Amino acid sequence: MDRRKSIQTIILGAGASALVFHGCKPEGEPTLAEAVAKSDENYFGRTPEELERIEKLNAEKLFTDHELDTIGALSTVILPPKEPNGGPIEADVPNFIEFMGKDQPDLQITLLGGLMWLDHKSNTEYGTDFKSASLEQQKAILDPIAFHDPNKSLDDQALEIQFFYLMRGLTMTGYYTSKVGIADLGYKGNMPNIWDGVPEDVLAQHGVAYDPEWIAKCVDQSKRNDIAEWDEQGNLLT
Repeated sequence: MDRRKSIQTIILGAGASALVFHGCKPEGEPTLAEAVAKSDENYFGRTPEELERIEKLNAEKLFTDHELDTIGALSTVILPPKEPNGGPIEADVPNFIEFMGKDQPDLQITLLGGLMWLDHKSNTEYGTDFKSASLEQQKAILDPIAFHDPNKSLDDQALEIQFFYLMRGLTMTGYYTSKVGIADLGYKGNMPNIWDGVPEDVLAQHGVAYDPEWIAKCVDQSKRNDIAEWDEQGNLLT
C-alpha cells in the first residue's frame, strides 16, 4: 500500500468511527467514506477550489504533441532512464512540465521559445528536429548552454541558458516527486513500529549518544512487528 492509500485508509477508518457514534450525516451530504471513494487518487486531499483549478488547467493545452515529444526527448537527455524504475517518460514528466507552464504563465515564453530554438538549432546544424536527432547531436546542442563558461558573456545565449536551467529544474522536480522517482530513491516513508532512533553515525557526527536506559524504555524491540488494533469504541487494544 502506498503512502497516499495509507492516508486514505486512516482517514476513512476515523471517519467511519465518527459516523457510528455521532449520528447520521446531514441529508444530501456524502459520507466521508463516499467522498474518499469518489475522489481521484492523484488529487486526494485537495480543497474544492483546488480541484476546480486542476480540472480547469487539465482541460487546457499549452504544448502541441510535437512539443511534448521534444520535452520528452530533452528530459531524457537531462535524466537518462535506468532500470528498474525508468526515467522521465515513465514518470510522466512532459505532462508535469505542461501543467506547471499552465499553472505559472510567466514560464510560458521561456518554455515555448526554448523549444522553438531547439528545433531551429537542430534543423540548421543537422537537418532534423531535436527529438529526431541522435543522442550525440542532442548533447552537442545542449552542452554549450548546460555547461556555460562563466568567464564568457551571456549576451549571445542568455535566453537559451535560462531555458535549459528551467527545464533541468522542472525535469528533476517532476521525476523525483513522482512514484517512479521516489522508487528510484528507495524512499519507503514512515514504517510502523520500526524506529531505532537517530542512526549511530549521525549521533557520532554531533558528539552525542542515547542513554541506554532511555532507549530500553522507549524502543521495545519485542513489539517491532506488532500491528496496532482498536476495538469498536476506538480504544487501543495492542
